[in-house]
Amino acid sequence: MTEPAPDPAGGLLVTGLPRSGTSWVGKMLEASDEVVYVNEPMNPSHPPGHSPGVLNARVTRQFQYISGEDDEQWARAFTDTLALRYRLGPELRQNHGAYDLARMAKYATSFTAGRLRGRRAMLDDPFAVLSTGWLVQRMGVQAVVLVRDPVSFVGSWRKLGWSMHFHELLEQPLLVRDHLAPYVDRMRSLVGSPDWLARTCLLWEATYDVVDRSFRSLPGVHLVGYEDLVADPVEGFRRLYGQLGLSWSPQAEDRVVAATSGGEGSASGSHRWSLRGGLSRTAYRPMSSETALSTFRSRLSPEEIARVRELTATVAARVLPERRLDASPGPT
Repeated sequence: MTEPAPDPAGGLLVTGLPRSGTSWVGKMLEASDEVVYVNEPMNPSHPPGHSPGVLNARVTRQFQYISGEDDEQWARAFTDTLALRYRLGPELRQNHGAYDLARMAKYATSFTAGRLRGRRAMLDDPFAVLSTGWLVQRMGVQAVVLVRDPVSFVGSWRKLGWSMHFHELLEQPLLVRDHLAPYVDRMRSLVGSPDWLARTCLLWEATYDVVDRSFRSLPGVHLVGYEDLVADPVEGFRRLYGQLGLSWSPQAEDRVVAATSGGEGSASGSHRWSLRGGLSRTAYRPMSSETALSTFRSRLSPEEIARVRELTATVAARVLPERRLDASPGPT
């Protein structure tokens, strides 16, 4: 089967590990008024996942892996999603709650309006990161893969109390075969381990090693440093818009500036509810550059910071720019 080349006018994917800035970047790209924002269709939790109107395929794992073997169901589902065809029947058969009905109305309307206006589907989905290669090569999307400095990433997961259970990865044989074989023994040794920091660092290391080895060189894949965008958001997004074929406008620039200047939504909390433009729940909240680049200092001790640096050093040297976060523990 011939694989399509990435279509400069086709679908977009914004991905990277959770808490790497995908929702923020997705909202900034949405400011172009040329895309329809689709929130985490491959999230195994409902909401936002398990919504067959949005993606009519069953996700069973965190970081579900899709390969070219037996992928027809996935190809059919993503063909509909990327074409902004909402499947009302399957959605109604599965989801009936009040929130589900409100979300259904929102997506059915935005998909139809977006299709009629010629807008592009944009998937904000950190859970798709290990399927980036398939989505680019099979479905012809362009992908933005966000990489966050591991110290900042681990600090964010610490704040939220998140943890990785490696059975989600190890019980996907094709993923292990194609990408994770070098990590199987280490992952198995950490199953059930109380060493939370080692498990979180290994998730970062393995994920971005796969991205670097297997996806980064693919046409249509753009590896973007989260901290680079935060440090210079206007220039960073101007460049990203150009790479993705989106139109940079005064409205988009104003939205980027507002979202990196603190203010509304900058209070603590990992998620915010937004009714502006539709009902959604995302991890996006406006932030100041100074805050975004310094929060790790209050979440990790100097010894923990040093250990994260040590555990992730090899992959970080390949995927991060030379500029790194200041690892000093002092206040800002």
